[in-house]
Amino acid sequence: MNAYVFPGQGSQFPGMGKDLYESDANARVFFEHANNILGFNITDVMFGGSEEDLKQTNVTQPAIFLHSVVKAKTLGDAFKPDMVAGHSLGEFSALVAAGAMEFSDGLKLVAARANAMQKACEAQPGTMAAILGMEDEKVEEICASVPGIVVPANYNCPGQLVISGSLEAVNAACEALKAAGAKRALLLPVGGAFHSPLMEPARAELATAIAYTPIVDPRCPIYQNVDARGRKDPARIKANLIAQLIAPVRWTLIMRNMLTDGADNIVECGPGNVLQGLFKKVNKEVATSAA
Repeated sequence: MNAYVFPGQGSQFPGMGKDLYESDANARVFFEHANNILGFNITDVMFGGSEEDLKQTNVTQPAIFLHSVVKAKTLGDAFKPDMVAGHSLGEFSALVAAGAMEFSDGLKLVAARANAMQKACEAQPGTMAAILGMEDEKVEEICASVPGIVVPANYNCPGQLVISGSLEAVNAACEALKAAGAKRALLLPVGGAFHSPLMEPARAELATAIAYTPIVDPRCPIYQNVDARGRKDPARIKANLIAQLIAPVRWTLIMRNMLTDGADNIVECGPGNVLQGLFKKVNKEVATSAA
């Protein structure tokens, strides 16, 4: 069974999407449409901007969404997913690619999400850190024992978890985790505490926009970040999407559930190849490729 997976923030790179724009007339239509919807030429930043330009949240999120969705659209009839999933931001790409949401609605939501997250970051500064070489349960236990706000945010693969929260609490958790035997605890160069309670203002702001966005039955189940289950019911998809900003990304469980449910061909659709590598950490034998 074909599982298409869509990357999140961090997979951007200078020149992203330029090959699609230059080689496919259909792709050009989507890129130009995106420029009109966003009110600025995101294609200029994607094709000619620096790494620094692409790190701005209001650019990064729409750029990755756009690259991923256009890639799926240009596959045409060759795009035959039996299941889809997206890592954090990638969940929006997955929903549009699977036909649950219109392209323009998805892009507007992603732009609104980026702006809401930026505001939340400015209101309450926070950070994230990658914890390597420790059992998930032990990380959860130590985070719970540290004063202040620090929580598991991304369960990326066995032995690789990202924590998120206030600057003081994340730093304290890193020290405690290293003392307890974590191989590494690395602060990440991010602008805020994504997928933590500090994102509540952004969640509340985005909830209204999601509530008014039409979502229909996708062509195949989407394995959502919040509960890692394959979902097709639009009401459940919406509820999970609203909860996503303050809930952890349960990617390890998503991968295991997809494989258990019959996925044997993993196709990463969008910039980068991080998700293929994560699947290999769960099952060395599974076939992976880029779209």
